Amino acid sequence: MLEPPFGSVWAFYFLLYWPGILFLLAIAACLLAIYARSRRWHRGRNVASGGSLFRIPARYLIDVHHVVSRDKQAARLHVPVAGGFVAALILIPIVHLLGLATHVTRYILLVAFVAMVVGAVLALARRRPMRPARLSGGRWSVLPFVLIGFAALYGIVNIVNLYPVLGADLDRFIGTLVIIAMLVAIWILLDLIALAPYGPMRHAIAGALHLAWHPRQARFRNKAPDAALKPLDLDKGPLGVGTIGEFAWNQLLGFDACVSCGRCEAACPAFAAGQPLTPKKFIQDLVAGTSRNANDVTYTGQPYPGIALGARRHGTGGLIAGNLVPESTIWACTTCRACVYECPMMIEHVDAMVDLRRFLTLEEGRVPGHGPDALDETRLADNPGGRALGERLDWASDLSLTVARDASDHDWLLWLGDGGYDRRNQRTLRALVKLLRHAGIKVAVLGEAEKDCGDLSRRLGDEATFQRLANENIATLDRLGVKRIVTADPHVLHCLKNEYPDFSGHYEVLHHTQLLARLVAEKRLTVSGVLEGTVTYHDPCYLGRYNGEVGAPRDLIDALGLDRREMARSGLRSFCCGGGGGAPVTDIPGKARIPDLRMEQARETGAERVAVACPNCMQMLEGVVEPRPEVVDIAELLLEAVEP
Repeated sequence: MLEPPFGSVWAFYFLLYWPGILFLLAIAACLLAIYARSRRWHRGRNVASGGSLFRIPARYLIDVHHVVSRDKQAARLHVPVAGGFVAALILIPIVHLLGLATHVTRYILLVAFVAMVVGAVLALARRRPMRPARLSGGRWSVLPFVLIGFAALYGIVNIVNLYPVLGADLDRFIGTLVIIAMLVAIWILLDLIALAPYGPMRHAIAGALHLAWHPRQARFRNKAPDAALKPLDLDKGPLGVGTIGEFAWNQLLGFDACVSCGRCEAACPAFAAGQPLTPKKFIQDLVAGTSRNANDVTYTGQPYPGIALGARRHGTGGLIAGNLVPESTIWACTTCRACVYECPMMIEHVDAMVDLRRFLTLEEGRVPGHGPDALDETRLADNPGGRALGERLDWASDLSLTVARDASDHDWLLWLGDGGYDRRNQRTLRALVKLLRHAGIKVAVLGEAEKDCGDLSRRLGDEATFQRLANENIATLDRLGVKRIVTADPHVLHCLKNEYPDFSGHYEVLHHTQLLARLVAEKRLTVSGVLEGTVTYHDPCYLGRYNGEVGAPRDLIDALGLDRREMARSGLRSFCCGGGGGAPVTDIPGKARIPDLRMEQARETGAERVAVACPNCMQMLEGVVEPRPEVVDIAELLLEAVEP
């Protein structure tokens, strides 16, 4: 029997055993929360995920920590709060339930509580004197106080139980401490019960399980991004997502992991342009939709621009589009994946957005703007502009390009893409062909056999047309024995490299900057002239975030001797040009144009030129009214130096 180190025997035993009892009650509350939330998750479709609870620690310590560290302020508070909380959860049962209390374990536990308090104070400071707009209020503002209360309760208990070490006579304070401990314990228990299933603590439970059963398990195994959309089974369905129950169960789990930090919102180009989209609100609407009485009354973040907060009804049984989520929100997304890249909980916003588009396109036939025209032309003419496939080569009549007949007539197949129809981007393709010939590369094209890769159709939700184009293009490539493909279009790169393998299309696919950088490094291309002037490089979303390539374009620019200046948003955190995801054809209005915002970021560098590596980026940025820097493709810059 333990002997109390002070006279208040009843207080001593209370302080010794009550923390363990409280801990068990809190664990019980969390288990009830998991059960309550799991009933919502299992309203989704049953899919095999290949997940495992044993993968959580490594994914939390490595993958999640890597994402959290991108926001230095968040990292400074997250490390002590999360680290202290996890350490406390491990040590509390050891100290207060298993009877293994020693001075060492109590001191370590005390350090964990101090860390929690420090982190919680930093979280409070982040919201004072004014809460940043991207951070949600409500229960999120209460959470730091709950954490401080939790740490204070157990900290007091451990200080009292360390009495022999501290050597202080605390008898006269014991009664007061016990009363404080009881009040704090009751308050924390009530808050835990309230916050665990419905409030901020929900993300700790759902977030951990989300890491185990993430819809994209490959995000944790590979260094390369995993961003390919998953094919629909057009024979079995469902054709997209119309109701909450048509999402996969682990997608619903992922939505529940949202920590409402607003990092996705701060990165979103559509939100910055005042279009009706904030990724945080979008995910929170889907969370609300798992309730049978869905509404957004309790949402305490920023609304969709131009759409006031109000009670949006329809839960698991009603359509999402137009009820839970405005249709304009679904079509405002450029699919740039900036939200996905920034999300510390690794939620897949873009997958959910495209799922909703698939339903609207395939089941409802509701696509805004010029989207229906682009889809109809692609179905009928195999390209979004409805042009004859043979016209794609009109710009190259003087270049005598080889049209591929078999594998022996080329080293690399050049996939032209829609840039072959655009007069401005034809200059890029001409420069690329000349550079490849300078390097001694035998290049061929498909000519009339090249159909659209299907990128636009797929991002707009027309999975049927995409799959038809993919299968027909793969049949053509395989018949000709094509093994290696180079393209100046990152959207084509992504489709052929990352999405065609689902349909048995396996090729080596390079972006033109990757191949050109390789040729310069191998000295097969000699830079005979050094260029002068200043340049800033705009990273295409589908080259950077979708394919992880940010180095090759910069290597080429640096090899030219240009003064390269980085924009504030660059590399994997680049700001979208506004040309992806079908945004130019759906044309959802906002307060500004995304390319105008991006060009202003370029102007801030003082650069004379903006280097691009994507035909969509070229079109969007060249569409910005002058005065502005000159927009030029990296291939054109390189040709200037090779042919001075």
